[in-house]
This record gives sequence, structure tokens and C-alpha cells, in this order.
Amino acid sequence: MKIAVIGSGIGGLATACRLASKGHEVTVFEKNASPGGKISEINVEGYRFDTGPSLFTLPELVNELYIAAGETVPSTFAYKKLEVLCKYFYNSGENLIAWSDQQKFADECAQKLGEDPANINKYFKNASLIYKITSDIFLFNSLHKIKNLLKFSVLKSLFQVNKIRFYKSMHSENRSNFKSPLLTQLFDRYATYNGSNPYKAPATLNVIAHLENNLGTYFPDQGMYSIVQHIYELALKKGVRFNFNSLVTSIDIKNKIAVGVSVGDTAFTFDRIVSDSDINYVINNLMDHPLKKRFNRLEPSSSALVFYWGVNKEFPELDLHNILFSQDYKEEFTNLFQNKTIDIDPTIYIFVSSKLVKSDAPKNCENWFVMVNAPSNSKENWDELIRTSKQNIINKINKSLKINIEDYIEYEKIASPITIERSTLSKGGALYGNSSNSMFSAFLRHPNFLKSIKNLYFVGGSVHPGGGIPLCLASAKIVANEIPAQ
Repeated sequence: MKIAVIGSGIGGLATACRLASKGHEVTVFEKNASPGGKISEINVEGYRFDTGPSLFTLPELVNELYIAAGETVPSTFAYKKLEVLCKYFYNSGENLIAWSDQQKFADECAQKLGEDPANINKYFKNASLIYKITSDIFLFNSLHKIKNLLKFSVLKSLFQVNKIRFYKSMHSENRSNFKSPLLTQLFDRYATYNGSNPYKAPATLNVIAHLENNLGTYFPDQGMYSIVQHIYELALKKGVRFNFNSLVTSIDIKNKIAVGVSVGDTAFTFDRIVSDSDINYVINNLMDHPLKKRFNRLEPSSSALVFYWGVNKEFPELDLHNILFSQDYKEEFTNLFQNKTIDIDPTIYIFVSSKLVKSDAPKNCENWFVMVNAPSNSKENWDELIRTSKQNIINKINKSLKINIEDYIEYEKIASPITIERSTLSKGGALYGNSSNSMFSAFLRHPNFLKSIKNLYFVGGSVHPGGGIPLCLASAKIVANEIPAQ
């Protein structure tokens, strides 16, 4: 069959590889000049920045992609397991290292936070149980086909659904597990991995702790964008065609059947269409979706304000991943989702890939990816918000690390919800489509296909099963399994 893939994010690339490996003729249409979607890079003045996701978990899903393609994983695609998952800096002055070694991490929490190690070990066991219950039913299968729900493994999971704590918020569950409010804040942060509010998102999302703490976090030897580069090269090897600088302007539908796509005034006919575009953009711009009004009422996920700083100094107190926490976490999320603004004391994420990839910065320098959570764009005064937030960020960094970081910044580029929306077509710059700020929204993301329109499929972070590299790869597998081999 002739199959079109709209968008070359990680989900689109993986889907193209899988379908081409099944004997189909696959063409990818990408609005940008290069593949990757939200996973991109900046190369300037000796600095290289990964611009999107910086966390790599479940690397076996990439290996699985090569196996499905009948290929061997190339030696150039190498990655290391991290000994330090993240360094945490609290307003109260405590610093905490999240070691990948769980006993070492538990000892760290006992020494610095007075937390009983048994609480931490129990928490990780519960996170593992949530993954065991949810992975088959929610992550690696479509929820929208009866035959999938009738599998024995799925039925077994359904009988244990009360154990995934979907009826409690992440924060209430975490607060009941830990003595230390600082450790509660640490695990509440995982809600931001899909752009949600831990005070509203279901405790089921604590499954993320399993991926990061039980299974481990990794980092590619050549940086995050190398994941895209390798999957893109695999797609080319399997015969996938790429049309870059090609913005799809409509999904062409006749008699409730998707029959092709249009790029401007040029129409292309295809047997199947797979969209890797943000589902909000697709619904509002590429097709007449029957649930458009209802869908547009859903709460968008958070976005981000990112400063890419070339820093002409090295800071040994930082690691690859670093968090500078806000004092009042609940207030920060109230401002983010209700007041639609960035808190004056934001939690700051600093990602420094040159800690592991020395070529990412000049000698004795570092490449800082500095990010705070931001609301999706709804006509805020971004010029003013960026200006004030930058000063708040600098003040917080200087206070936490006892430095004057502005003295060392020799390069700067800024990404905001406006630029993110422009480059990725994500509505309002929302990073994960719609938020998971309710009991069921985490499980009721847009399906990977529509019963009302045949031959049309959806992959990527804004649809089932969710955002992040592993779940985008999972969505590709789900869709590829729905389309039979040639």
C-alpha cells in the first residue's frame, strides 16, 4: 500500500520504519527542513544544544525498532546508564542526589531528609506494580478495540485497576507515602513529564518513577538528537521517502475514507494516512473532526520557556540533569494552569549535555538548557513574561549555586510557547497535547484511529498512549500493528 506519514517526530519516524519494513511504500511529509519534530538541535559558536526531550528511558524500544526492521542496531547508536539521575537543589538549602543505585538513594534521603528507607523501597515497588498492571492495557495496546480488552493479560489487569490509584492525585498519594515534604515534591515533579499538575493528575502517573528509578535512565553518547538521526537513517535504509519543507494543508476525505493529503494546491493519493502532527492542530486545521467542539474544551498541557545558554565556565556542582525547586510548589502550579503565568519563584531545570558529550561545548565551557514550565499560549504578554522570568531565573540560579551566571553567558537563544507552536504546530505550544489533570484524562487521550473515518491513524505525544520518547515509540507500534503487511 501507499502510505503517507504527516510529520517526522519520533512517532512518525518509527511508524514509517515499521510500515516500510512490512513492505509498504511510505512517504513522509515534514513542514521543517529536517526530521525530529520536538527533538531538534542547535549548533552555533562551538555549542550544540538538544532542544527538546532530554530524558532517555526504555532504550530497548529503539532496539526493538531495528529488530522489527530486520536490521542490527549500529555500533554508532551507543548509550550509557546514568549513575546520577538528577541533582536536586531546594530553597531551604538542602541538596539531594538521586542515585540510580536505589540503596544509595535511600541512604541519601535518610541522611539528608530524615526519610525512612523503607518508605522509598515501598514506593518503588508500588511504582513497579502500577507499570505491571498498566503497561499491557494502557501503554502497548489500543484501548479502543474490544479485542484488545478481552486479552487475558488485560482482563487480569482490569481486576487490579484499584491498585493504580487513579482515584487519588499524585500529590495526595505521595504525601501519604513520605515523611519529608521535600521528597514528596521530588516525586510530584513527575507529573510535569506529561505537562500536568501533580495536585490534580492521577497517582497512576507515579508509574514514571518505575521507568526512571527501577529500570534506569540513559543518555546517548552523541546526545539526544542522535536518536532521531539513527531512526531517520534506518527509515532511509528501508526505502522511506521524505518530503521536507512540505506543510500538509489538508487530509483529504471522501465518503468517510481518508484518500490522501494535500500540500498547498497539490493533492497526493494514498491508501492509508498516519498523522504524527499535534492532534489539536489536525482537528482544527486539516480535517472536519466530529468531536471538534468537545475536543477544544479540553485543558491543554503545559508548555515551556527555555533559555539555551553558552556558558564560558564549568560548574562541577552541576550534573547532566539538575532541578532547582520552588518554595511553594502548589502555588507554582496554580499560577501555571489557573492564572496562566510563570511563577516568580519557578522550578528550574538545567540540562548540561556537555557533562557527558564533551564536544557539545568549547573547552572549559558548558551548554546550559535552562527550562521552566510555562502555560500554553493564550495571548499572554510574552515579551514581558520572558523578561521578568529570565531575571527571576538568574536570581534563583545565583542564590542556589552562589554564582553570578550572567557574567558567563556568551550565547543565548530563547524558546517560548509562541516559537514552540510555530516550529511544531502544537496548539499554544502545549508540549503534550492535552493535560492529564483529571481522574480519567490520563487514560482517555485521543485514540490511534477513528471509527468514523477509515484508513486514518494517529501517532505521537498528543494521542494514546502519551508523550515522551518511549510512549511515542509505543504509539508507532500500535498503529503499525493495525495496518496489515503487504
